[in-house]
Amino acid sequence: MDKGTLIRTIVLTIALCNQFLVVTDLNPIPGSEALWGEVISSIFTSIVAAWAWFKNNYITAKGKKQRAVIHQHKLD
Repeated sequence: MDKGTLIRTIVLTIALCNQFLVVTDLNPIPGSEALWGEVISSIFTSIVAAWAWFKNNYITAKGKKQRAVIHQHKLD
């Protein structure tokens, strides 16, 4: 797994944990409850999920082969 994939995976995991805490009525991020409500948490999770989804993470065997071809032809 490359550095970018690892960073996107960690950020997405944090966003999903935060979303779970909001759904269970816990205050996930320090600050006022009104400021860090469900709307802001949902927006944060949606942005991070879209960012992680749109990036080519090369996780599958096919993706790893594609990455090797890209490196071989120096296209990265």
